Amino acid sequence: MTSETHSPPRRLRPLRPLTARGRDEPHRVASPLELFFDLCFVVAIAQAGLQLAHAVAEGHTGEGVLNYAMQFFSIWWAWMNFSWFASAYDNDDVLYRVVTLVQIAGVLVLAAGVSRAFDQHDYVVVWLGYLIMRLAMAAQWLRAAKDAAGPERTMALRYAGGVLLCMVGWTGLVVLPEPARVWVFLVMVIAELCVPRYAEKDFPTPWHPHHISERYGLFTIIVLGETIAAATVAVKSAVDEHDALGELLPIAAGGLLIVFAAWWIYFVVPIHGHLRSNKQAFLWGYGHYLIFASAATIGAGLEVAVTQAVGKAHISTTAASAAVTLPAALYLLTVWALHARHYKVGIAQQLVLPVAALLVICCTFLGRWAVLAAGLVSALTVAVGVTLTALAAAGGSGGSGAGVEAAVE
Repeated sequence: MTSETHSPPRRLRPLRPLTARGRDEPHRVASPLELFFDLCFVVAIAQAGLQLAHAVAEGHTGEGVLNYAMQFFSIWWAWMNFSWFASAYDNDDVLYRVVTLVQIAGVLVLAAGVSRAFDQHDYVVVWLGYLIMRLAMAAQWLRAAKDAAGPERTMALRYAGGVLLCMVGWTGLVVLPEPARVWVFLVMVIAELCVPRYAEKDFPTPWHPHHISERYGLFTIIVLGETIAAATVAVKSAVDEHDALGELLPIAAGGLLIVFAAWWIYFVVPIHGHLRSNKQAFLWGYGHYLIFASAATIGAGLEVAVTQAVGKAHISTTAASAAVTLPAALYLLTVWALHARHYKVGIAQQLVLPVAALLVICCTFLGRWAVLAAGLVSALTVAVGVTLTALAAAGGSGGSGAGVEAAVE
């Protein structure tokens, strides 16, 4: 008989050096603290989605989408900065945990200010929450710099300085007049996106490909779960208040099919093998703004569709349907661009998701059946992808078995 040897569990210590972890570290998985971090961040996303649904239902679509994009960026960017830092430097000591909990407190403060930002264009509370998160993030980078040397130390200091300078720029949302705030937002988005490129130009952080892909996948699951929860609450409220089950069943069924298909399409391919360099990883990581935002917006759209179906929205059926179909189509396209196209074999498989996105948009004009039709198209997309891959495998035209399995979407 042979016995397995396991490394002893890592004991929690008050302080240990915050040094880089290896990219090839075996069995690297998300920690309970990271899962808790994700869950708390989705609270803020849920608040932003609720406000977006109210704005669209009241006919203020343009203003609502702009406010949502601004709020979502602040949430997503803070989440992403922490996730990549943790992938490279998480040492799980007491101080690291405490600083991470401070970041969670910051996002909860931000979530508390989302409604004021939407309704009154008052960004003070949102700015304060973002300030808490960014100061904590800068503190983590300064701690990493203290335990590093040479180019790695320079990289960590650049990150800390970039985070703090950008936070000064975001103050414009509080002190400048309202017409200037959109321009402040655009400038600061560009500045924030440039910080990692500048900081890592001489020394890349040693993030872990499997760990980072798992982190993104888990956050996608939580966002899709929040979408289902939002739609469920909307349907329940409508049934309780209006007894309109007949009008709501097609929306509920279609929405469920869309979310199920969204999960299937994202997770059919393990993406960590594609993340081999910073160039690939930056594009992939930044592109997830659209994946996360569109997934969350589907839930807001389902709320709008339910509200319109019971006569409580000030928009047309077509506009309410578009609130679901447009983000669903955007989700299909961005998942194809970031995941599927790297593993598809042949033009037929490459066209599945783009064509599906077009068909989902066409469903917008089917009246009260639009959401159900979009759900059926989404389910059919999964079925077609599976069938094409099975045919390729049977005919020997899909390359290696691993390549064939990876092409299923």
